[in-house]
Amino acid sequence: QVQLVESGGGLVQPGGSLRLSCAVSGYIGSTYCMAWFRQAPGKEREGVAGICSDGKLSYADSVKGRFAISQDNAKNTVFLQMNSLKADDTAMFYCAARRGLLGWTAILRTDIYNDWGQGTQVTVSS
Repeated sequence: QVQLVESGGGLVQPGGSLRLSCAVSGYIGSTYCMAWFRQAPGKEREGVAGICSDGKLSYADSVKGRFAISQDNAKNTVFLQMNSLKADDTAMFYCAARRGLLGWTAILRTDIYNDWGQGTQVTVSS
């Protein structure tokens, strides 16, 4: 099991940017997938962006071209760069991880990730 700690959330104006970080502790293995999810009040948790150790990247249609997921293996950290933020992006953002690789269609499924962080709040408002 790994431990995940998110940071970087906050209040930002529409059109602004934020960079979320997910610090990973514990051994996740040589093959893995990690992803960012978000949950707005009254809505289901949804996948935002995912990255796997074989190089696969996946983004929700709603964030393509605005968000970018990346990782720093040396620092065991996964990032989510969020640009051109909108009010609809307001949500609690969670980092998740699982051992093993996934197919393209599974990377952003919430039901197959084993380890989750506590979340970091992102609020987009003027």
